[in-house]
Formats: sequence, C-alpha cells, structure tokens
Amino acid sequence: MATTTTPDVQPKTAAPVLTPSAISKVKEIMASQSPVPSGLRLSVVGGGCSGFQYSMAFENGAGMMDKVFDFDGLKVYVDATSLMYLGGAHVDYVETLEGAGFKFDNPNVKSTCGCGSSFNV
Repeated sequence: MATTTTPDVQPKTAAPVLTPSAISKVKEIMASQSPVPSGLRLSVVGGGCSGFQYSMAFENGAGMMDKVFDFDGLKVYVDATSLMYLGGAHVDYVETLEGAGFKFDNPNVKSTCGCGSSFNV
C-alpha cells in the first residue's frame, strides 16, 4: 500500500475584515482630509494596561513590509508584525446612545483591560 505525505505548509495569516459600516465611515473621514490620503493604516502598538492597543491612521502609501488589502476601494495597510495580531479581526463602526466609534472584534485576544481600550494575546 502506497503512502502519501502532504507538505507541512503553515496557513497564511487571515486578513483583518472591515465591515461596510466601517469602510463607509473611513471613506467619509478621508474625503474631508486635505490632501486626501491614499489609505488607512491598521496597527497594533505597545501600551495600555493590558499590553497592546489598536491604532488607526491615514497614510499616503504602503511601507516596504506592509500587506495591502482592498476593501471596496479602500486601501488598508498592515505591517507584518501587526498582521500577526490582527489576522481574522473584524473592525466595525458603531453608533450607540453612549457614543460612536470603531470597534475591534479580535479572535486573537486572550484578555482585555477593564476599560476595554487595550488587550493581551
């Protein structure tokens, strides 16, 4: 009986996902900027009481180590290190009675701080 082996291939890190609501809001904010930036940078930075925080900033181009994702015409830049923490995360824009803002739902997070502004993996 013949045996076959499959190569040991590591799965690619999943891309973060922006909801239609988040895409729409980012495009709206970008359109009000002068000059209009070319895209949005999503990243994870050190800080906060749990170790990491999310960062969103407008950019005029991709860096050398960035992965570039396209969401309905919106370019999103994620550096390789941040992608390890943001893979599979969903970013939504929500409006509630308490306020409005971007909400991250990240399957990689093991714990968050009490205020919810930082996380640990």
